[in-house]
Amino acid sequence: MRVYCLSEIEVFMNQNQKFILSAFILSLAITLSANAQDVLRATLTNGLQVIVVRNTLAPVVTTMLNYKVGADECPSNFPGTAHAMEHMMFRGSPGLSADQLAAISAAFGGDDNANTQQAVTRYFFTTSVENLETMLHIEATRMKDLLPDESLWTKERGAIEQEVAQDLSNPEYVFYEQLLAATFKGTPYAHSPLGTRPSFDKTTGADLRKFHNTWYVPNNAILVVCGDVEPQKTLEQVKNIFGAIPSKELPPRPEFNFQPVQPDLLKLNTDSPYGFVAVTFRFPGADNSDFAAAQILSDVLSSQRGKLYDLVPQGKALFADFSYYTFQKSGLGFATAGFPAGGDSTNLLDSVKQILLTEITNSVSDELVEAAKRREIIDAELQKNSIDGLATAWSDAVAIEGRNSPEDDINLYRKVTTDDVNHVAKKYLDFDHSISAVLTPVPSDKPISGKSFGGAESFASSKNPNVKLPDWAKKVTEQLPTPATTLNPFVTNLANGIKVIVQPESISDVVCIYGRVKNNSKVEMPPDKDGVDSALSQLFSYGTKSLDRLAFQKALDDIGANESAGAEFSLQVLPENFDRGVQLLAENEISPALPDDDFKIIQTQLAASVAGELKSPDHIAGHALTSALFPKNDPAGRETTPETVKSLTIAAVQNYFHTAFRPDMTTIVILGKISPTDAVATIEKYFGDWKADGTKPNTLFPSTPNNSTAVTHVPDASRVQDKVTLAETLALTRTNSDFYTLQLGNSVLGGGFYATRLYRDLREKSGLVYFVDSSFDLSLSRGIFQVDYACDPPNVSKARAAIINELKDVRTKRVSDTELHQAKMMLLREIPLGEANFDLIAKIWLNRVEWNLPLDERVRAGKIYTKLTTKDVEAAFAKWIRPDDLVQVTQGPEPK
Repeated sequence: MRVYCLSEIEVFMNQNQKFILSAFILSLAITLSANAQDVLRATLTNGLQVIVVRNTLAPVVTTMLNYKVGADECPSNFPGTAHAMEHMMFRGSPGLSADQLAAISAAFGGDDNANTQQAVTRYFFTTSVENLETMLHIEATRMKDLLPDESLWTKERGAIEQEVAQDLSNPEYVFYEQLLAATFKGTPYAHSPLGTRPSFDKTTGADLRKFHNTWYVPNNAILVVCGDVEPQKTLEQVKNIFGAIPSKELPPRPEFNFQPVQPDLLKLNTDSPYGFVAVTFRFPGADNSDFAAAQILSDVLSSQRGKLYDLVPQGKALFADFSYYTFQKSGLGFATAGFPAGGDSTNLLDSVKQILLTEITNSVSDELVEAAKRREIIDAELQKNSIDGLATAWSDAVAIEGRNSPEDDINLYRKVTTDDVNHVAKKYLDFDHSISAVLTPVPSDKPISGKSFGGAESFASSKNPNVKLPDWAKKVTEQLPTPATTLNPFVTNLANGIKVIVQPESISDVVCIYGRVKNNSKVEMPPDKDGVDSALSQLFSYGTKSLDRLAFQKALDDIGANESAGAEFSLQVLPENFDRGVQLLAENEISPALPDDDFKIIQTQLAASVAGELKSPDHIAGHALTSALFPKNDPAGRETTPETVKSLTIAAVQNYFHTAFRPDMTTIVILGKISPTDAVATIEKYFGDWKADGTKPNTLFPSTPNNSTAVTHVPDASRVQDKVTLAETLALTRTNSDFYTLQLGNSVLGGGFYATRLYRDLREKSGLVYFVDSSFDLSLSRGIFQVDYACDPPNVSKARAAIINELKDVRTKRVSDTELHQAKMMLLREIPLGEANFDLIAKIWLNRVEWNLPLDERVRAGKIYTKLTTKDVEAAFAKWIRPDDLVQVTQGPEPK
């Protein structure tokens, strides 16, 4: 239930402009930003801070309610209390049951969640703008109280303990927990918000209700509303709905008495195919005057023109980076570098330390400092291209960092000098108080094939009840929304076959390019050339025929552009630098250098990486699933080996590039502040001479017969919880009309939290799992139906039995009219949500082109959904879904 997002930036108006409030609003204790046209700020008389940010990207709105309480305020002997409280907010409040909340959330489109951090607990909804008032009612109701029902916590305890088991099955998360304990010993930062099973076992529902009534009060909350809203009207709605909730006196905040970090070396195993070393330092927090310079230092150290990253082209590391995680009162700065299984971690760790020591001794580059500042500024612009991201930016800036707005950070970055960065480097890259770590990859034991799935279990279906909604929420579910789009793309094909799609948007001062070459390396790679696609992918970062790696990266830095090339390529750039940015992107995509010397280094690294990957539990589990689903010698089961990589030549890489990368299989989507005429002209200018030779390669897998049932267990010593996949092949393709009926039925099964059957069976009622997901993965030639979940080993067969029961039930019995209406509502409301984010818009369009579907296919699909019946769903599931043929692959401890 925890999601981590990016930051956004505020839009300001002229300094002299004022906002005049009506007498009605003046009755509040309100403070306003005197220079904000699209931002309205207020503090209600009960202390609730309100920030309304207008963003017209789509008819969508996000509410984000930030309670200034998190892991910091948890009792020392009850870590995870704030996290448990977050979970219980979905179990119901007086006047709003869990079933009612689930039904409303599903009708919103299912895009709601929460996360617990060190300083805040955050609740957010994103839905069509007409649902704003209902969203506000939900949050006001949940602010008032929890349901005084101990049995609700008893049920939720199982789910949150499954979340703990899930995170503790991730070696990188275990490393993070140990790092916090060592770096922040004796302070609230010494533990993450996650919590522990022993803590939750002794926690009671009464404890959580007391925690709620202490901290979940308006004067301890910041409400951010972002989207296509009218600010003053929105503020009036907030006042009417929240204004009567009383404030309370808050307890004192915990103290932070940081002690010097004791140097240490942490050693852990990982189930990843590679290992990594880390050197970590305590860094300044967001409220420290060194914060901005520390952020620029982090950017400089992670630059692809820097000495740390240079470990990669030298063949000394698989990857190398520097990261900066910020809390309010402190932070973590750490350098990481990857090594293959069997690699020399000791030498790599020493190399990383020596590079950082050199940065302390020598002055950092003025050029890299300025490049880092440009990138921070353009990244802030990019964050405006997402409505929920914009809400997150304001929440992070105000609720966590204590800023007035996200613009404050940008202003701080602008003022940073090279001297500031050098000062911070000397001050915080302190090896006498640093912690190093080595995570070593450990191979999996061989998979174990079986003939049975475990003991038999019996479960009754958990159909969605006919929920009577509160009066303020009834309109949300009464009538299905009309499928519609606000997008109007310009589409054209260049003479060489490139399809160009342009959607002008002025929401930010940036232009974004998203490109895709239709490609399927499993099918397109020549025999015995497995791994040629991976080698090519890595070589794209080594420059172009006219600019070597460093010169190419400098050219990008000079205009503050973000760029990547390959089968999926992209560019983000300011409008005034669009021409130069496209020129660089085209050079990289069409004329990569593909240098032989660098290929030889990559070849050695890739062979070592593949050797580790073949022994990793993730790869073994994935290959076991593919082998069980598809016939022998099916291209989906092709594996890259060290031997195939070592046999490659640069000529083989070049041949694959010229065969697989063609303009007549390429689509380019452009969104941002540019006209279609200018966008197409620039793409034609730099991509127009790209020519294709020969016939188009086949990119489709062959059709495949139905699989037989099978069960495989992949041992994974690092996991305390089993990860389970149930899957089967389908002769169904993406363009088959039954796809829509199955999608509708799948929305009855999962995707809507407590409102859908699998979540109700496996999480709400029994607490067997933290998550469960069902999905259809369909191409133009074949498809897969898949269910994924994770649980304790003794519960694997119980959860499987419940899933099988639901699949059989949908095949043989009509889903209820209530369930079908809810599923339709969820799918229809997802349509505008897919238009509230540049990345989503581009992904949807690129997929539609690849599947030979119209760009507005989602709207057309919506019209189909409205006409489907319960009989249609039953017939489609009976035709396509075979519950008795599911393949099961389990990764982790031995399941039971």
